[in-house]
Amino acid sequence: MQIEVWSDVICPWCYIGKRKLEMALAKFPHWESVQVIWRSFELDASSPRNPSGTLNEMLAEKYHVTLQEAAAMNDRVTEAAKHVGLDYHLENARPGNTFDAHRLLHFAASRQLDDVASERLMQGYFSESLAVGDIHALARLAPEFGITEQEALSVLESDAYANAVRADEERAAEFGITGVPCFVIDESIVIAGAQPVEVFADTLQKAWQESHG
Repeated sequence: MQIEVWSDVICPWCYIGKRKLEMALAKFPHWESVQVIWRSFELDASSPRNPSGTLNEMLAEKYHVTLQEAAAMNDRVTEAAKHVGLDYHLENARPGNTFDAHRLLHFAASRQLDDVASERLMQGYFSESLAVGDIHALARLAPEFGITEQEALSVLESDAYANAVRADEERAAEFGITGVPCFVIDESIVIAGAQPVEVFADTLQKAWQESHG
């Protein structure tokens, strides 16, 4: 069974959805037969690498709400994250363009390190104020998921894996995916959003039965 997961490093519901999928897979009797493939999706491809302003300010501008309403949005998602064991500190988040982060994840995937790399970058952004658009900040985290800082920097200073990121985004368009997280099982069954763990578990079982009789 193959599960393609479209997500963005700075998408709070994507990290929550990642954890919920993992919780469902932990209980799935055929988990060893499941291949999870992480796909790139940019929430805002036009975002500068290192924008000024806080996350609350960016959300207020994007959704045309007040700063207080933006803060409340972050409070709600932070509370949701707690329920799956994630510790968000969005008041300190440093958003930015995620294209380079996605290129680094593709490099990690070439060494079968994409899951641990995705986990580390998301933890860095949501909990540790990682400047997600800064290639040097990204490279400094690389040794924690099995890639040397210099290797990571060499990739990030080039245009390596740019085509792979674009290919993922084109594939998302082919499936009609306009928001993330989005989980596509065996190219046919779609779970949109960070659904309850039970939804993931039931859908995994349904997909397995359909493919194995």
